[in-house]
Amino acid sequence: MRTEQLEYITAVTRLGSLRRAADELRLSQPALSETVRNLERELGVDLLERKRSGATMSAAGRELLPHIVGVLDAVDRLRAAAGEQHRISRTVRLGTVNAATVPLVIPVIRDFRADHPLTRVEVVGAQQSEIQRALLEGAFDLGLVNHLDGDDVPAAFEGTELLRGRPVVVVRPDSPLAARGAVSVDDLLAVPLIGMRSGYVMHRYVHRLLAGRDPAFAYSTDGAEMGKLMVAEGLGATVLPDFSVVGDPLERRGVLVHRPIADDTTRVLLMLQRRRADSVPRAARDLHEAFVRRARQLVARAGS
Repeated sequence: MRTEQLEYITAVTRLGSLRRAADELRLSQPALSETVRNLERELGVDLLERKRSGATMSAAGRELLPHIVGVLDAVDRLRAAAGEQHRISRTVRLGTVNAATVPLVIPVIRDFRADHPLTRVEVVGAQQSEIQRALLEGAFDLGLVNHLDGDDVPAAFEGTELLRGRPVVVVRPDSPLAARGAVSVDDLLAVPLIGMRSGYVMHRYVHRLLAGRDPAFAYSTDGAEMGKLMVAEGLGATVLPDFSVVGDPLERRGVLVHRPIADDTTRVLLMLQRRRADSVPRAARDLHEAFVRRARQLVARAGS
């Protein structure tokens, strides 16, 4: 067994495709496929489920993934201890529902990069179900997802609460809703509404808030960032957690404002999730700790 084989299998898992992994590793696809097959024969386990749409970790592969990652981390530590200057860089993949991008995600990635110059960070926007599936399959190391207060964290994941906020209505300053101290459901029903697509927590929240009633006109989109851009261009109002709006460049420049929802006490939690495992890659562990530190700073600043 060679460490390159373990590197290759993690690349296939991360990218979900033998072809994409071969491109990244600068190998021919047949050579990569044969290397993976050799590793599977050596271990006596089918590590991958191969489909026309791509390759994902098998159930047996998911069980072995923490051990594979542990071996690669141990190799890195050995190289570092030996003073090797050109050790193999690692990639950490973060799935996010695009919440708290400006106050949390960007500063964390910037600081992490300064401390880990050889580690590449991939930030991938996705829905919560897609993030959790990728965490289970080993394609993501960490996931940022929203929860409504009271939601259960699936047992397969470790969850850390980073931020706790409330839903707010986001509009342009020239919107009639901007003049309200708080926006009622009737107010919200009277304007074009930009909602999140099904699969996002804020879609579930708005559906519950409106109790089956339809707004004047509705759009749907993926993620807070696109929702804010659509509001800024005058297409309507959207509902987001306040931590996805406060400090945003569009809010700082006065392009967007936000208002609370009248008679609503709902709290939205930003959770950092990872798959339960005995071994967590060091880079992923360090990124997790960086998110926790930054979140504590934001909470302390808000309370001061």
